[in-house]
Amino acid sequence: MSTVYIIGAGPGDPGLITLRGLRCLAAADVVLYDHLVPLKLLTHARPGAEKIDVGVAAPQPVEQEAICYLIVEKAREGKTVARLKWGDPFVFDSGGSEALFLHEQGVPFEVVPGIPAAIAVPSYAGVPITYPGGGDTLTFVRGHEAQGKTRASIDWDCLARLDGTIVCYAGPEQLGHMLGSLLSHGRPADESAAIVYDGTLPSQQTIMGSLEEVAKTIAQSADRRPGILVVGRVGALREHLRWFDVKPLFGKRVLVTRPRDQAAELVERLEAQGAETIVAPMIHIVPPSDYGPLDDACARAGTFDWIVFTSANAVDAFVDRLLAGPQDLRALNGVKLCAVGPRTAERLARAGLKVDLMPAEYRAEAVLRALAEVGDVRGQSVLLPHADIGRELIADELRKQGAVVTVVVAYRTVAEDPEREGAPDVYRMLLDRTIDVVTFTSASAVRSFVRVLGAEPAADLLRGTVVASIGPLTVEAASQCHVATTIMPGEYSVPALVAAIVQYFETEKTLGVKA
Repeated sequence: MSTVYIIGAGPGDPGLITLRGLRCLAAADVVLYDHLVPLKLLTHARPGAEKIDVGVAAPQPVEQEAICYLIVEKAREGKTVARLKWGDPFVFDSGGSEALFLHEQGVPFEVVPGIPAAIAVPSYAGVPITYPGGGDTLTFVRGHEAQGKTRASIDWDCLARLDGTIVCYAGPEQLGHMLGSLLSHGRPADESAAIVYDGTLPSQQTIMGSLEEVAKTIAQSADRRPGILVVGRVGALREHLRWFDVKPLFGKRVLVTRPRDQAAELVERLEAQGAETIVAPMIHIVPPSDYGPLDDACARAGTFDWIVFTSANAVDAFVDRLLAGPQDLRALNGVKLCAVGPRTAERLARAGLKVDLMPAEYRAEAVLRALAEVGDVRGQSVLLPHADIGRELIADELRKQGAVVTVVVAYRTVAEDPEREGAPDVYRMLLDRTIDVVTFTSASAVRSFVRVLGAEPAADLLRGTVVASIGPLTVEAASQCHVATTIMPGEYSVPALVAAIVQYFETEKTLGVKA
């Protein structure tokens, strides 16, 4: 019989799962997960793993029993099961009852602890739940609906007298009652209190004030979200210790249209600045329909004077096919390499190849000037491996200057299917104005985006949205589609693009303050 891993996924931010938790998730044949578990974590499951959404994090008894039987059924089928649970499995959750059921059924299990929401959420809000002078007790209180009860059974009189911090898992039905009970049983009305909604997520929202002020705010609020309530003197430190919700892109939702297997760097850099990223690839990279011309070029790689790479994808495709044949990188001895852009040069360096020439500007026209400055290209043999939709400008101009140019298709860009399973509804989000920035890192991504949404709708929807394009060619493609670019970095790279987006919103914020 296989093992069941009961894994704490943390309270929202997918980066808070433990390394052990990720390893167990990646090994599972079946993944059962709560509604609150971030879907990004499911991408770490192995390809082909069965994924089952089992609903809310604290289900009613009948639903919980059904989940327990489902876990056992999957384990008895010989499948390794990962039971992903919000927060920590043993902290105000049903992990204990599930583990006990597995024990009674003779099913092997392992519990992988997670970071409880009561610890992580206050930290993300800048509130240390313990601090010298903040009291000698730390109390966690259940406040979510569970086991059919709408209110937790608490000795409020005793709790209100404790000198320390109180952290409550506050469901919408209990929050007002909790605040009122603390006040009515003697908790100081001027003591600091905070309620954090969507803790550890880019949509995190914190209501801060005295206990009395927060109670009044909640009484007048129609917000039905659960949250984490923190009561105690430690709340006064928030203005000094805020780090998450003061990031420059906090609260901004950014659309990433880059191919999924190349989007990681852009996504990580945006999220590091506080943004919420929506990954909606407009294109993906596939091999050429015929490897013949590329393989022939690789076979005679050493005969070229120059090889000009205009993208990192071209580097990957060329090096992969070169190494797949009878030769290796030694075949390039004496061949000069030109890279358009730092990312292309970096990819060559990763393959162990040094660049001989990188134009000051990262565009095709600059390549021609740079090559001309190095020397006369008349009679020189030049190889250009590029995309199937790559521009012929470099090849045409080099031929005019007397070079012998070989152009081969190293890879193809293919439009993604907008109706694919799990794809975000980009049209709806743009229509609802819930996307703050749309990023484009290639001309082909722009053209595919416009093709998917339609020329007129795309231009209209992007008119009220910040559009960030990585470089002149991308800007040009957008302009041809009647899409105006708001942001273009001075250096045409992913780090520079993110820095330009940050600078744009910091400038907007400064102007707004001055106004």
